[in-house]
Amino acid sequence: MAYKKIKSYKFTEAELREIWSVEYCNQPIITFDNIEVKFFSSMFDHCFYESHSRKEKDKSILSLNRLEKIYWIKDTLLDPASIRKKGWDRNKKTYTDSSRVNLVKGNYIVVIKIFAKNKARFITAYEVNSDENLKKIKNSPDWA
Repeated sequence: MAYKKIKSYKFTEAELREIWSVEYCNQPIITFDNIEVKFFSSMFDHCFYESHSRKEKDKSILSLNRLEKIYWIKDTLLDPASIRKKGWDRNKKTYTDSSRVNLVKGNYIVVIKIFAKNKARFITAYEVNSDENLKKIKNSPDWA
């Protein structure tokens, strides 16, 4: 896969939102294993804004680091070499078949939520910067 980065600082936020809309929201992405993933314009803020504090979770800072990898989301979903793991349901405190984590490039993840047979919606994507969290993801059950 290409996994190309952009120089996100050279774009306005409006231009970055347009890339998001064109690449993801105008049509679903079909994963390499035939799951249709839907994206919505409102997901831009959740995916590309970071909180200044993990405790507050205020999503107040536009993340140029996350945005430089805006195309990686699609690349990850299309990559048959990605590592696929079951997601964690924090409310039930267990792994679930309704959430999938795709891991590439050592620490970049894309999370999707399965809501019907071969249908999902995008949840988030980011680089895991905590060795402890990365270890938890790598040790989680494989996606069947």
